[in-house]
Formats: sequence, C-alpha cells, structure tokens
Amino acid sequence: MSWIKRIGFLTAFIIPLLAILGFYLGGWWNYLTIGFVFIIIPLADSLIGEDPENMEDADALIISEQFYYRFITYIWAVFQLAFLVWASAQVASTSLEVYEWIGFVLSFALVNGGIGITVGHELGHKKSALERFYSKLILMTVCYMHFYIEHNRGHHVHVATPKDPATSRKNEGFYRFWFRSVLGSYRSAWNIEKASLKRKGKKVWSLGNEMIWFTILPVLLAATLTLLASIWQNRFVWEVPVFFFSQAVLAFSLLEIVNYIEHYGIVRKEISPGRYERVNPMHSWNSNHRLSNFFLFQLQRHSDHHANAIKRYQVLKHYDESPQLPSGYPAMILMAAIPPLWFQRMNPKLKDWEEKVYLKEVD
Repeated sequence: MSWIKRIGFLTAFIIPLLAILGFYLGGWWNYLTIGFVFIIIPLADSLIGEDPENMEDADALIISEQFYYRFITYIWAVFQLAFLVWASAQVASTSLEVYEWIGFVLSFALVNGGIGITVGHELGHKKSALERFYSKLILMTVCYMHFYIEHNRGHHVHVATPKDPATSRKNEGFYRFWFRSVLGSYRSAWNIEKASLKRKGKKVWSLGNEMIWFTILPVLLAATLTLLASIWQNRFVWEVPVFFFSQAVLAFSLLEIVNYIEHYGIVRKEISPGRYERVNPMHSWNSNHRLSNFFLFQLQRHSDHHANAIKRYQVLKHYDESPQLPSGYPAMILMAAIPPLWFQRMNPKLKDWEEKVYLKEVD
C-alpha cells in the first residue's frame, strides 16, 4: 500500500481536532467541524475524484495483518472516551451562548457518530477479544451498544430483505426509516440475545444477558460523568446528562442515515419462501471517493464489506459492478436529509440497478 494511503487513514483525527479548535476559538467557530465535513470534504471529493485501485490478493493477505492499521483503531477507541470526558468537563465549567452550544454538540456528535461508530463497527466484526471490547467501549459512549449484537448477527444475515430493519426501502424517506430502524434494531437485538441464551440453556433475565448490560452501561457512564462533574463544580451539573444523551441521539442518527444511504431500495432475490440469495457485492450501494474514504476507514466500499464482513478496512475492494453512489457519504447525507431531493436523484439509479440485476423493473 502506498505511503499516501497509510497516512491517509490518520486524517480521521482531523475531525475531532477541528471540534476542539472551534470550541476554544468560540462563537461561530463551533461550526468549523460541520463546515469541514459537509462543505470542504464534498468539494474535495469532487476535485480529487475516485479511487478504483484494488491491491493484489497476495498483498492484501500481508497488509491485512499489519499492526499499524489496527493500532489506529485502538488509539481512536481510547481517544473517544477521553474526548467525551474532556467535553463533559467543558460543559460543566463553561458558559456559552445557545448557538455556540448547538454548534459544539453537533460537532461532537459528528466525531462520535461519524468516525467513532465507524471504528466501532470495524472492530465489532473482528474475532479478537480486545477489538470487540474496544467496539463496545465506543458504542457505550453513544448509547448504541445493542448495535454490536444486531449488526453482526441480524443485519448481516437479513440485509436487503424485509426482515432487516436497517435496510431502507424504495420510496421510504429517511425520517420514517429512522423510527423503524432505531426501534426495530433494538427489538431485534433483544430477540437475538434471548434466542442465544435459550439455546445455551440460560435464563433471559440474568447477568449473562448482554442486552441488559448494553442498556444499563451507557446510563451508568452518564451518571458517573455527572457525579464527577457535580463534585468538581460543587453543584448538580444537569448540563452533563443533557449533553451526553443529546450527542448520543445525534451520533446514532448519523449512523442510521448512513445505513439508509448504504442500502436504499436494494433487495435480494427470494429463492424460496423465507430464503434469499447469498449476499454479494451487488447488494449494497458503493462509493469510491478517495478523500471521504480515508476519513471513514473505507466504509464507503460497503459492497465488499457485506460480501466479506470480516475483511479489514485497509484491504476492502472496489467492484465496478456494484451500484455506485454519485458522491461520498458527506454529500449523500445532506441529500438524504431532504427526501424529495433524495428520491429525485436516487430512484433513477435504483431503477438502473433493478434492471441490471433482474432484467426488469421490480415494483
């Protein structure tokens, strides 16, 4: 892998540094991160262009085992927890105008939801106990620990079928999808965990139920941060739990809008009642824009991720035959937030995919 790509994955740390810089500069600078993500990166994506390069399989075997790429994700996991502690301290001790706080919370959520959950997603797919621990640590900071269960054992099994709450449907707007996915994914995670415990002969309501822990731990984290801040400030710092849960909702909403983009309208063929064709690179929207892929650890090469879920981010491949998004995720997020614009741009591309895969339009 070229030195540019090796260094490129470190660019993810630019986003939190901009959030910190914007906070200390004050005023409208608290929106610096938002402007960078949704203006600068899309413009740079259009200027720099796409990256269709795939490494040889022999090289991929070597590079996938190089510790450098795992170490970046480990550093991020520790950093995200420290970032949360720092932000909570600022919330407890700093007086800002309302518009400044809005910018700060939005910027913080962009870091934790955009980069953080992406890293948590990457780590959660791995077999290493350390990597899975870091995945849970990251997801705890955004109140979305059930994602660890539902994504790996639910979404990847049922993607592009009616059984998957995280697969957006044709002509379904993002805001309707948000409720279906958020509630449905949490319910799915409980069902998956209950079935797993029953197979093992264990009680559902026991300490062995991960969903109980995954529901409680974020609340305990918020309570701990609030307690420490209150002792420090010698008052009940109500601002900390408000900040914590606000950034969490915004962060996992960012995850859900990415889910919406990645799977909009894609369906797998039902080969018999309740059985669907095997997932392949045609079953996820793909984006190969070079710069945004650096910031998102190549999450945008989503077609290969679903076809080969355990593959590490640095060796994910581009497939020309996969359905291609017109832009990187930052621009697509803005588009998805305006359903009429999204339908106007994406429904023709979805129709092309339907005709390509099924040789006829699928209603």
